[in-house]
Amino acid sequence: MLGWALAFLVIALIAAFLGFGGIAGASAGIAQILFFVFLILFVISLVARVMRRV
Repeated sequence: MLGWALAFLVIALIAAFLGFGGIAGASAGIAQILFFVFLILFVISLVARVMRRV
């Protein structure tokens, strides 16, 4: 999932460089959402791993 977030970030940067503001904004928004979903799933995974050891 982090790979998808990075891919959308790259798309947003390229689109912004070429002057496509709408596409750049949409891609940056998708990248941000995917990054936060990745962080939430990562924290849940860490908590589950700690709970399993106890």
